[in-house]
Amino acid sequence: MQTMDSLVAKDGAALPPGALSSPAARRNAAPILGVLKAHMPKKGRVLEVAAGSGEHALIFACALPGLTWTPSDPSREARDSIDAWRRDGPSNLREPLPLNAADPATWPPTEGPETAWDAVYCANMAHISPWSATEGLMVLAGRMLRGPGGLLALYGPYREADLPLSPSNAAFDESLKARNPSWALRAREDVEDLARSQGLVATRRVQMPSNNLMLLFRRA
Repeated sequence: MQTMDSLVAKDGAALPPGALSSPAARRNAAPILGVLKAHMPKKGRVLEVAAGSGEHALIFACALPGLTWTPSDPSREARDSIDAWRRDGPSNLREPLPLNAADPATWPPTEGPETAWDAVYCANMAHISPWSATEGLMVLAGRMLRGPGGLLALYGPYREADLPLSPSNAAFDESLKARNPSWALRAREDVEDLARSQGLVATRRVQMPSNNLMLLFRRA
């Protein structure tokens, strides 16, 4: 599963040793945080899937101190970067897990203490991974979210049957397919159908900058 797309050093500013920085993550952090503040629980446990560089994890853990934020990524490079960002971060930002959404053998345990999660957050994974990763994400969320009402929050670009695809997203979709045939913008309706099959109900669609969406689901 690919999660480290277009990571570069931050221009004009020193990074923590070993940290990577994603321009897209820096641009979208504030609008995503606005949605999370409105819909995340005040307290609880959050699992971030495909955390990439770890910038979102640090920003959101700092801004949401009542939440224990656990990032994850299958990439060793990504987890090293997450560790670098969290070195001087808050105590509610936990060590990254080597979770691969497409591989249940890497998922956290479902039995024992602290196995239920109050929220799962995932940004920009569906279009740069095989569809099996999105399928796995939904199974994981259906099993591990505390119910009823556990939140799954997704961010990224999607196709929508009732709306024309923006020229920028159409070009992006073509570039993704050229890079890897298993990558593509996913249809929002397909994602919602997949979520529904795992007991997750679509509750909100939020239009975000640069033709992205936040899709929110609750465990029934």
